[in-house]
Amino acid sequence: MAAPDISQTRLYEWLTGDDDSRMCKDIPDEACHEQPRNFSLHLLAALGNKLADELASARLVLPWLLGVIGAPLWMVGLLVPIRESGSLLPQLFVAGFIRLKPKRKWAWAIGGGLQAAAALLLALLALFGAGGVGGALVLAALVMLSLARGISSIATKDVLGKTISKQRRGTLMGWSGSVAGAATLIAGAVLMLFDERPGELALAVLLCVAAFSWALNALCAARIVEVPGAVEGGENAWDSIKLGLRLLRDDRDFLHFNLARALLLASALALPYIALLGQQQSGTELGGLGILIVISGLAGMLASPLWGKRADASSRQVMRDAGLGTTLCCLLVAGVAWLPGGWSETVWPYALGYGLLVVVHAGVRLGRKTYLVDMASHDQRALYVALSNTLTGALMLVVGGVIGALAQWLGTTALLAILAATALSAAFCAQRLPEVEQ
Repeated sequence: MAAPDISQTRLYEWLTGDDDSRMCKDIPDEACHEQPRNFSLHLLAALGNKLADELASARLVLPWLLGVIGAPLWMVGLLVPIRESGSLLPQLFVAGFIRLKPKRKWAWAIGGGLQAAAALLLALLALFGAGGVGGALVLAALVMLSLARGISSIATKDVLGKTISKQRRGTLMGWSGSVAGAATLIAGAVLMLFDERPGELALAVLLCVAAFSWALNALCAARIVEVPGAVEGGENAWDSIKLGLRLLRDDRDFLHFNLARALLLASALALPYIALLGQQQSGTELGGLGILIVISGLAGMLASPLWGKRADASSRQVMRDAGLGTTLCCLLVAGVAWLPGGWSETVWPYALGYGLLVVVHAGVRLGRKTYLVDMASHDQRALYVALSNTLTGALMLVVGGVIGALAQWLGTTALLAILAATALSAAFCAQRLPEVEQ
């Protein structure tokens, strides 16, 4: 086996603060030898994935794309549900298939390649798509992208556990998040320079960069040195579902948690409609999208430190407060849209409302993840997570269709008022949950 590259070893030791790159925990000796190289490849792959996720965001960029090509309003309501449910719903079944493969990096690479192909299709639609047909093709490309994301997500976690040792994985994800956040801010700043120029070509370029980033993700995955793993121990997906449904019936706290989580979907569903309101003020110009991307990136960087320690103290309270925050954000943006005059005719108030809701949505995600992990016992945690994700994925599709129909019928601002009421119900529901951290 070839010796690891000296520059990769030095980079690994500098990034991790580890003076000895041979120190490993819970991975084979062969993987330990290749850890500096694999660390660099994981870092580049994560950078590509995170950057592409932002540049092809179903919460921000794709609503803008639908607005530019003149797609019906109800289609906006399906963007986030398709993006999330497509990767959540098949998890129980895809995980069993991947488990049968001794090397899982190829599933990761295939998923990255499919996401790159879907992003290229979206770039073509930015140039040539129009009306309902263009919007339907955008949704079809998003289905492909979402399913591929689910494949990559499962395989990535498996490969990470086999190639990077404990107490190095968090460092890896932290560095990749920071680098990707900086790259996203730069992309948003560049878009701001487009100002009043038409945005179809710039949107296509943006989505091509996302495709290149996912291709980089796939290439790095293929080059990772992975030791073949065990192929035994996979569970039958249908048996897991039946057991999970019995737990849902018998564990009332788990049932109430999933009700609160379902109502808290209001934060995710509101984001694309706020982005659409911003697009309606900017038309096809990309300067407004650049503003939204920069503010979203800054809000995302600030959000985790704001909620992290609070979630360790009481994830129930974080869920409750995030529900209240979603209510206020939705009412604030709806109120601005209803105001007469110049205030509602610029992208800035919608961008600020979007940034505030990004911070609040991070609280929703962090609070419900922490609550779910802390409420479940060790032997049932994996099942609780898989079942809750599957339920959420199914609800996303149903609720997304209803929300889209309401938006088409009542308009965007009235829909935001309905989502505000839903989030308020989520806050009351979360308040009634028992504490699990104490």
